[in-house]
Amino acid sequence: MGSTFQDIEINAPADKVWQTIRNFHELGWAPNVITGVDKVGDKPGDEPGAGRVLNGAFHETLLTLDDEAMNFSYSIDDGPPPVTKDGMTDYIGRVFVEATESGGSRVEWTSSWEQNDEEIQNFCQGIYVAILGDMKKSLE
Repeated sequence: MGSTFQDIEINAPADKVWQTIRNFHELGWAPNVITGVDKVGDKPGDEPGAGRVLNGAFHETLLTLDDEAMNFSYSIDDGPPPVTKDGMTDYIGRVFVEATESGGSRVEWTSSWEQNDEEIQNFCQGIYVAILGDMKKSLE
């Protein structure tokens, strides 16, 4: 099994961070990484089963969303190489927000999939580091 782990501290309250990122269809907080979000289906962005296509390439589905615990999970159903549906299976991404003692927040972004492929790990980790960096810039 392959996996990635990234986290970042943001000088903004956890509730503010969570309210900004919880909508699966809204990624305006990551303008340097996400250039387009196309909603798929009729479900709103805070309801499991909501679908989206990011940057015209990444087909994703919201699996869970927990406002109390401030986390969500999603699958990548298809994407560009190396994350195609034929090249990777059972991809699950998880995003967690928690308050820090200083009044800020910590955001953790993890992912796992069935193949243990270094190319997939490097690809995903690079994207999530960039997304977290954009999140920090947008929210501080």
